[in-house]
Amino acid sequence: MREFDVAIIGAGSAGLSARKEVVKKTQNYCVIDDGPLGTVCARVGCMPSKVLIHVANEFHHRHGFEHQGICGGEHLSVDHKKVMAHVRKLRDRFVGGVLRGMTSWKEEKLITKRATFIDENTLDLGDEKIKVKSIVIATGSRPILPRSWESYKNYFINTDDFFELETLPKTIAVIGLGVIGLELGQALSRLGVKIIGINVGKTIGGITDPVVLAEANQLIEEEFEVSYDGAEIIGEEAGLLVVKSGDKIWKVEKAFLTMGRAPTLKGLGLENIGVELNERGLPSFDLKTFQIPKTNIYFAGDVNAQRPVLHEASDEGRIAGYNSVRPETQCFRRREPMGIVFCDPNIAYVGKTFKELSSSGVEFITGENSFRGFGRTIVMGQEKGVLRVYADSKNGLLLGAELITPGGEHLAHLLAWVVNLQLTVFDVLSMPFYHPVLEEGLRAAFRELAAKAEDKPSSLEIFRCDDPPVAVR
Repeated sequence: MREFDVAIIGAGSAGLSARKEVVKKTQNYCVIDDGPLGTVCARVGCMPSKVLIHVANEFHHRHGFEHQGICGGEHLSVDHKKVMAHVRKLRDRFVGGVLRGMTSWKEEKLITKRATFIDENTLDLGDEKIKVKSIVIATGSRPILPRSWESYKNYFINTDDFFELETLPKTIAVIGLGVIGLELGQALSRLGVKIIGINVGKTIGGITDPVVLAEANQLIEEEFEVSYDGAEIIGEEAGLLVVKSGDKIWKVEKAFLTMGRAPTLKGLGLENIGVELNERGLPSFDLKTFQIPKTNIYFAGDVNAQRPVLHEASDEGRIAGYNSVRPETQCFRRREPMGIVFCDPNIAYVGKTFKELSSSGVEFITGENSFRGFGRTIVMGQEKGVLRVYADSKNGLLLGAELITPGGEHLAHLLAWVVNLQLTVFDVLSMPFYHPVLEEGLRAAFRELAAKAEDKPSSLEIFRCDDPPVAVR
C-alpha cells in the first residue's frame, strides 16, 4: 500500500491552491481527480460565461446607435452557431492555461481515479488503497436537478453542459434567478432568445437591500418576462416542455436549470471518517482553519458551501494546504466578502449586507446615490442603477454595500478595499475623485453617510496639515 503525507481530492481552484502550499513542505503528496480537468471556472463557469455576456452586450449596443447618429444598426444580425463556437474557442484557451500550469507535476503526482474514504486515513481508489496522513477535500460542486423532474431531463440544460450547445434554442425557461440565471438569462435574451425567468420570490441576484432590489427587479423585467411564483413542470406537448409558474403557462424548447449548485459528495464515503454529518451530508469544520475537528482532514472550496466564488475557493485551498503539512493548525483572517453578478448593470455586494446588518443589532447609517440623471451615465447612455453604502452610525466606519450600477464590478472592488482596510467615510472623502467618472457616485453616497455620522470632523478638517501657511506669489 502506497503512503503519502497529503492527498488532495479534487484538482479545481481550491485543490490546485492547496497543492501550492503543500509542495513548500513535502513532495510526498498526490492529487486525485478523475476529470474533467481545468477547473469549474475555466470550463463551465466564470470565464466562458463572460465571453457569452460580452458578445451579447456588444450586440445589444446597437439599440443605442441611432440616437447617437450611428446608422445601420438595425441591419446587424447574430449567428448563434458562430457565437457558441467563439465561446468554446476561448473556453478551451482558458482551460489550456490551467492544464499547462499542471505540466510540471501532473505526470508524477496526479492520480486520475475516484477516491472513497475507508477511514479517515485510508482511501480506496478502486484498484488500490492508499494511506495518507492528511487529506484536503476539494471536490467542488455540481448543478442541482430536482428528483421529481428527472423524467424531463432531456429538456434541461445545466451549467455543466450549457457551453456545449452547438446553437441556441428559440425559447428557454431560466429557472432560478441567482447569479448564473441573471447573467446568462439576460445574455441569451440580448442574443434574441425568448427568455422566461422564473424565481421563488422577488429576491434575485442575492440582493438583500430593498432599494437596490426594487431597482434590480425593474431593470430585469425590462429585459425579459419574469415570474416570482416558482416553477412547476407539468408535462410535454408537441416536443416542447410545459412550464407553469403562478397562473401562467409557457411551452419552451428547453429549461435552463440555474437553481444553484450542491457540494459534490456522492461516492466520497464521508460517513466512514467517524464524524457526524448534517442533513446535507456535510461535516462541521472550522471556518478559520477548514479542519474537520479531531481529524487531519480539511474541507475547502465550493464543496463546503460557504463562499462559492473563485478567489474564496483559492484562499480556502491555500489555508487548508498550509495546515495539512504542519503539526499545529493555524487560524487565518478572511478577506471581506465580495460578490459580483455580471448582468448589465452589474449587481454587487461588499462586506456586510443590508440583511446581515439589520439582524445584527449594529446601529448603522445608509448613504445612497442613484445613477439616473448622473453625469457619467448620461454620457454613457446608461442612466440606471442605484448604490447603497452602510457605515457605523457613530464614527462612520464603512461596513458594507449593495449596488446595481454601470461599472459595478469596479466600484465593488474599491468598496471592498476600503472596507477591508477598515477605513471610515471621512478617510475615503479625503482621497481624490476625478470628474466625470462613475466613482463620483461613490462620493455622493459617502457624503450622505458623513452628514449622518455622529462623530465627524468639519468639512475641511480632513484636509488640514500642520505646516505653516505659505503665501501664494
